[in-house]
Amino acid sequence: MALPPLFDKLRLPAVGAPQFIIANPELVIAQCKGGIVGSFPALNARPQPLLDDWLHRIKDELAAYDEANPSAPAAPYAVNQIVHKTNERLDADVAACVKHKVPIVITSLGARPEVNEAIHSYGGIVLHDIINIKFAEKALEKGADGLIAVCAGAGGHAGGLSPFALVSEIREFFQGPLLVSGAIGTGQGVLAAQAMGADLAYMGSVFIATTEANAPEAYKQMIVDSSAGDIVYSNLFTGVLGNYLKGSIVNAGLDPENLAQSDPTKMNFSSGSSKAKAWKDIWGAGQGVGAVHEVLSTADLIARLQREYDAAKRGLCG
Repeated sequence: MALPPLFDKLRLPAVGAPQFIIANPELVIAQCKGGIVGSFPALNARPQPLLDDWLHRIKDELAAYDEANPSAPAAPYAVNQIVHKTNERLDADVAACVKHKVPIVITSLGARPEVNEAIHSYGGIVLHDIINIKFAEKALEKGADGLIAVCAGAGGHAGGLSPFALVSEIREFFQGPLLVSGAIGTGQGVLAAQAMGADLAYMGSVFIATTEANAPEAYKQMIVDSSAGDIVYSNLFTGVLGNYLKGSIVNAGLDPENLAQSDPTKMNFSSGSSKAKAWKDIWGAGQGVGAVHEVLSTADLIARLQREYDAAKRGLCG
């Protein structure tokens, strides 16, 4: 099964992952103009009515860009919905997506048929985050159009399986849209994602160190200064296992080598984050941070990724 036609506008087979707090309209618009899918969590727009303003702005700016650049239109955008039962905003946020006919909705932390049906009502597609085969099968049973394999090394909430293992197993029963994440920070990594059987690379941490990202300068610099060995995998901060920058854990007065285990039942997304420190003080990032050496504009970063991708493809063909 080929990717849906809306992905034909991509100039690089990649999706900017919807990062909590980090992803804002500026970043999304820049990603789409650069030729990759830009995305943001609905919960980033606060208070809830601000989501309508964000969607208006993204649609209007991308439409104007397309009119001025008919031969190289912007890529589509996506909105991430946390469908966990504690997200009290879900109904209102889904209604906003339906109103604006958001082309792609990414669902996380649960699979809800009624959410999928709402997005399908106007022709949108739903991609669902999964970390294992059980969740992949459940998402497809409940109506998801595609899957995002969140693998070992991915920033924020991440699974523990190798992308080589998970993608291979998914492809045994699903030939639809498949994205993969997990330490992809270069154009070579984007090509590798395709080589292992995925359609698109799902990239997050590399975009934190961009001028448009809504991150403190210290956070961006820590991304630049860190490597894979500086990433800590823990469920302490949200109740769900995720990857975080060791330096931010130390700065918060904690010992990254001796973190307690959290009770997953305490997870609560009614306010967008289950703990005040998570994401604001404890900074998420994946193992691909070693590929980030400077803070760039999103346009310059995507241009670099495109050069690396093209060179890697030429090298393999040669």
